[in-house]
Amino acid sequence: MTDHTIDPISLEIAWNGLKSICDECFIAIMRSAFSTNVKERHDHSTAIADAAGRLIVQAEMSLPVHLASMTGTVECIIGRFGADIHAGDIFIANDPHVAGGTHLPDINMVMPVFDGSRLVGFVANIIHHADVGGAAAGSMSGGLDEIYKEGLRIPAMRLFSRGVCDESLLQLLLINMRLSEERRGDLNSQVSACKLGAARLREMIAEHGSARLQEIFDAIITRTEARMRNAIAALPDGSYSFEDVMDSDGVSAENIRIRVAIEKQSDSIAFDFAGTDSQVPGNFNLTFNATKSAIYYSLKALLDPNVPNNQGIFNAVSISAPLGSFVNCIEPAAVALRANSCQRVVDCVFGALAAILPERVVAAANGANTSAVFSGTDPRTGKFYVYLETLGGGMGARFARDGKDGVQVHITNTSNLPVEAIELEYPLRVEEYSLIEDTGGPGRHRGGMGIRRSIRPVGHTCTFNGVGERFTHQPWGLFGGEPGACGRFYTKAAAGTIQELPSKVSGVALSPDVLAVLETPGAGGFGAPRERVLADIEEDFRSGKCSAEFIREAYPQAAALLGLEEKAIERKSYA
Repeated sequence: MTDHTIDPISLEIAWNGLKSICDECFIAIMRSAFSTNVKERHDHSTAIADAAGRLIVQAEMSLPVHLASMTGTVECIIGRFGADIHAGDIFIANDPHVAGGTHLPDINMVMPVFDGSRLVGFVANIIHHADVGGAAAGSMSGGLDEIYKEGLRIPAMRLFSRGVCDESLLQLLLINMRLSEERRGDLNSQVSACKLGAARLREMIAEHGSARLQEIFDAIITRTEARMRNAIAALPDGSYSFEDVMDSDGVSAENIRIRVAIEKQSDSIAFDFAGTDSQVPGNFNLTFNATKSAIYYSLKALLDPNVPNNQGIFNAVSISAPLGSFVNCIEPAAVALRANSCQRVVDCVFGALAAILPERVVAAANGANTSAVFSGTDPRTGKFYVYLETLGGGMGARFARDGKDGVQVHITNTSNLPVEAIELEYPLRVEEYSLIEDTGGPGRHRGGMGIRRSIRPVGHTCTFNGVGERFTHQPWGLFGGEPGACGRFYTKAAAGTIQELPSKVSGVALSPDVLAVLETPGAGGFGAPRERVLADIEEDFRSGKCSAEFIREAYPQAAALLGLEEKAIERKSYA
């Protein structure tokens, strides 16, 4: 029986059933995890793969950066354990070099699902754990020059064997991670989600039968691939290329070049990263799975945003990158901050295809995954804490509208951590959380604005580690649009003294009289600034998004019409 025997309505019902399993598992993790990074920021993903390790479906809120990671881990488990996989097993892994992962904080759990003795598929999930050991609290500090310093490496291992937990292995993991009780809570949420997903998938097996379910898997992949190839075929044949740079690796390398050449013929598309710089000492390198995730996301976003995430997308794309390069690194390359580099890969793809997809691409976004880690001993409890967050910034302007302000972009669609949650969970005070005036790149449509978050320790001295990108190279505009503003870290003492910090900084001691200020990049504009509608410029001024000085510089003709050359007009209050 071929997939053509499955009518579209039955297939849609089955696909939604599979998706609902992933969504339920996602929510189960969110509601049972201990760490704010999961229960508030939702930095986790869930998925189902078939017996061959092919991705079938992801949860609606799963992160694009996890696209290739879970299937990479499933493939490693199949390759390592082969027929030695049994009902009740749960496997755990995180290693980017030997277990298909992309960085160590992302711990994968995978559980096989059987129909009798027949392996039908796997349920899988990922949590970004707030700490997995290593040289720095949070396991995300800049300046680490080998993976051994980044945290505990877990190859594909069996955490549960036929339903029985390997307590020795669990203890070995926990003793090597900070905040072991929080880690235990997050790991337990993953185990529970595996068991829940497996139970739900067995219910589908009971309803459809394992043979029919395999036909459904095949049909989902086949039809997704056909849909993606149809979208690719609609593009003009040709060769397209673009290159961009990372600011630095936090150790020694600067202006790290990423170059992509795209070859499109008929319904096939190939991405070649020849010409990209070699892997670097610092921890911004990409494993090949991370690079693939960025490419898959880019094509989905540009060609068919509603196409399901599964193996069918992967089958429609060819990707090559020199082994040992920045986008296909080899052991023992450090990779903790790979999300920043994935963002730049997305920028390169969008830049390369801008000429043929002007109505779909966006200008360069904040191009970063600006991370902040505050750690210390909570004076209220006497216990060690780690507050980890990655901050949003500007989204690139679009063909028909401005970029969004202060959001996570592209591959990292996590939530922000509310001020109330920070101040409840940690001995920290957030004194400002705002959009930054004048950070969106001018254009017919303005780039999105960056974020300012100012944090002070309460009743103790804590340690701050921060990592930012687009702190040197501005996010570029498109079709005459101008670049957005760079990011910035600094501290502010009680006397008002400001001390600038590097974009990759660690070990900064903060006392209660010192404020840490994190400013994320804005984003590039779209179209020539002279084409911006006067009413939009006036609204930017009245709402505090652009200052009079900025408007005089970026939109001089509008400044004259609005009377901003001689005097400022009253801004409308939105209080």
